[in-house]
Amino acid sequence: MATAAGKAGMFTGLVRAVGRLERCPAGLRLRLAAAQDPVASAQEGLGPLALGDSVAVDGVCLTVAECFPDGFRADVSEETLARTTLAAKAEARAAVNLEPALRLSDRLGGHLVSGHVDGLGTVVAIEREPASWRLVLRWNDPAYGRYVCEKASVAVDGISLTVAGCNSEGQFWVAVIPHTWSATTLCHRRVGDAVNLEADLLAKYTERLLQGAGTANPATGIHHEWLAQHGWL
Repeated sequence: MATAAGKAGMFTGLVRAVGRLERCPAGLRLRLAAAQDPVASAQEGLGPLALGDSVAVDGVCLTVAECFPDGFRADVSEETLARTTLAAKAEARAAVNLEPALRLSDRLGGHLVSGHVDGLGTVVAIEREPASWRLVLRWNDPAYGRYVCEKASVAVDGISLTVAGCNSEGQFWVAVIPHTWSATTLCHRRVGDAVNLEADLLAKYTERLLQGAGTANPATGIHHEWLAQHGWL
């Protein structure tokens, strides 16, 4: 599912600010104003933005089309609005997670996130634990569950999280530490809420490389015997 409007960027899933999403008069344009919540403002957290910069908005890679003192505007396609939570959040002027694109000199504190949402998920349960929150989620399309395994990475509304466990029904759960809970929109989530989900890029690339493993793949040389020989089977 490609959901970037314009050129693509790469991200780490470490949220830098929380903003408010609004509809612009044109209808398909989204404006992100500085957050009024007691967290870092969009202006402080994102740093100076320029036209054409990529910003992840709740895990969706968008391109800056116009800059304002209190945020920026992005053009968003109908495809992106239909396949992510951005349309509903714009109508509600909801809070969203923001992250500027990764620079080559930056630390990779989370995991590689493309900002291309794979699918929507639903919050199944939220449980308070002594030192964290346990967030249970499920893929709306259970087929995407094959990309999630224990200790793997997943982006939830653009937040890099580690999978603590999963089951065969497309459900998985993550442990959220207090800083992540309070510094992102996770503290606003309720059971039944929709979230944007992006699986780990490594899982998707590995699957693509191994497709057709039963016969020799001329592009990679990978086949069933090769996998067995190198200890993969």
